[in-house]
Amino acid sequence: MYTTITVTAISLKPKKWDKGYNAEKLETSFRAAAKGQPDLIVAPEGVLEGYVAMDVIRHPERAPAMLEIAEPINGPSIQRFRQLAQDLRTCLCFGFAERVGDEVYNTAIFIDHCGAICGHYHKTQLAEGTDPSWYFDRVGHQIRAFDTPLGRMGILICNDRANPKIARTLVLDGARCLLIPSYGTRKKSQNAIVIARARENGVPVVQANVGNNLIISKGEIVAYKWGCDQLTTAEVELPVLPSEAAARAAESEYMAEQPKTMTERYQRTMQRVRDGHWNGRPGHTLSAAETRSYGHWERVSRRTMPVLSA
Repeated sequence: MYTTITVTAISLKPKKWDKGYNAEKLETSFRAAAKGQPDLIVAPEGVLEGYVAMDVIRHPERAPAMLEIAEPINGPSIQRFRQLAQDLRTCLCFGFAERVGDEVYNTAIFIDHCGAICGHYHKTQLAEGTDPSWYFDRVGHQIRAFDTPLGRMGILICNDRANPKIARTLVLDGARCLLIPSYGTRKKSQNAIVIARARENGVPVVQANVGNNLIISKGEIVAYKWGCDQLTTAEVELPVLPSEAAARAAESEYMAEQPKTMTERYQRTMQRVRDGHWNGRPGHTLSAAETRSYGHWERVSRRTMPVLSA
């Protein structure tokens, strides 16, 4: 029981401290990706300002500039991309530095195809940690999934992916798909981590990292592309949320297939008996009684069970 959607990840590399350039590049990338008519396009972490928090940590005198380049959730850049989502008729997800009063959060936002903000998330696991004096790099304190026209979604940002508790919380909150805007390592180890989050929770994952894209559905990689400024598109299967109705529908679907499947398996088993498949195999040698039993059921099947065509 799944819903199929088409997603595109963008491995866009922004310029640090150049929000004007980055916004133009992001719009160009979104427009290019939209030509494939995906339901959702995901771009990296901190893509508007260039993910400059670590630069400020190394150069504390730049902290005021971080506050200036950040913008509120209703700021001009966000309004621009809300209008773009509406023009393109597709959902957009990307990361940016959000100003909340006199503090800055590493944020990712989800905008639907009508330009509405469905949800946004503050990164809750910062690789660099945090300190009360770091007003330019606050840590988030909520983990919430949110409803979208495509189904309930959850966002992790970069290093969040390394903590299985964050992903699990989102799925327990009803997320049918996990989105990971990232500006981090491109090592194979991070691919393994993302695959683990998908398999642990039984949901697809779409990661847009600076330098590579990774899309996983039903626990397997369905698309992967290395390099900056690449577009990667694939279909993913969103599982239906648990419910009595969904369970009974899945049960009915399986039970409709069961008679044919069990008959085919029976016929294969009996053919193996006739071929002596288990003869001489340690632990699988048939006794005289077992041979008579199989012979009995073979005779019964000729009278009661249908013969399937090849």
